[in-house]
Amino acid sequence: MAKWGQGDPRWIVEERADATNVNNWHWTERDATSWSKRKLKEVLEGLVVEGEAGRCEIGDLKHVEGEASCNSRKGKLIFFYEWNLRLSWKGTVKESGEKHKGSVEIPNLSEENEVDDTEINVSKKKGEGDVLKELMRTEGTTKVREALRDYLKALKTEFTLGMILPTKAAVGQEVATERKPSGSPVQDSVTPQALDMVGVKIPTVRIHMREVFNSPADELYSIFTKKELVQKFSKCPAVIEAEKGGKLQMFEGCVSGEYTELVPSQRLVLKWRCRSWPEEHYATVALTFQDLAAQSELELECKGVPVSHEESTRQCWKKQYFEEIHLLLQQSKDSME
Repeated sequence: MAKWGQGDPRWIVEERADATNVNNWHWTERDATSWSKRKLKEVLEGLVVEGEAGRCEIGDLKHVEGEASCNSRKGKLIFFYEWNLRLSWKGTVKESGEKHKGSVEIPNLSEENEVDDTEINVSKKKGEGDVLKELMRTEGTTKVREALRDYLKALKTEFTLGMILPTKAAVGQEVATERKPSGSPVQDSVTPQALDMVGVKIPTVRIHMREVFNSPADELYSIFTKKELVQKFSKCPAVIEAEKGGKLQMFEGCVSGEYTELVPSQRLVLKWRCRSWPEEHYATVALTFQDLAAQSELELECKGVPVSHEESTRQCWKKQYFEEIHLLLQQSKDSME
């Protein structure tokens, strides 16, 4: 076979251990169905819609039928997906306090149609409350479309990491970028793959989660920045230095990092890692807090999670953070009553 820089470029074998089917020049296919079902639940469930008429929230993804895949040929990615989705929603009328339920159906989300052209049908159970149905039909549909765009963006970035392998030239450019003096501005043209590489160079993914808590945003923010509150929900001694460059250590050292950005009651950015990850590899965790009347929504974006640790990291945030914080807030509420 030809060496690097010689012969027909279609059959170049790069100087790398995984040179078989370099850059997936030949046709390869990767099933994205299971991954898509998790991602669709993540981006759709828990969406909150508010307006003058009242407040609605999308609940469970009741029905998920379809499939998705990503194919690679001659260094290009081709996506196929077709989904039939049904979601539940519930809401409260602002003036009367009446509660109503309904469903949202998306009969054909596929690559054949743009998201803006995808059919979204909103229905409501019998009775009053048409104002909520109208709220879901307008504002709710807009939020659902945004969530579907998030899914498709993730399908084309998170899921495909590693399918198109970096060429020798690209690796050289990456090294040159890394050696820029500190303080150099980051260009908007940086690829999602480059943004996901933090510390040790390994294949990584992004995790995106949303959770609604029964507390105002400032209180929820404090739970992540005050040592005594962190130790209460984590049930372990912790190191919490809530200032830029301050250290973070939780769960008996299983989680560590530092605070890199703090905007009180609004946003936290952390350099964050699990002890089981490759040494010196960190993810970037951004936590955004938004007030929703008596509640608040926490949006989590975790960039740079090792591919092999995606599910365990997701469960860490769900079980050790979110569920324990819910429990702490409930206990605090019970003690006040």
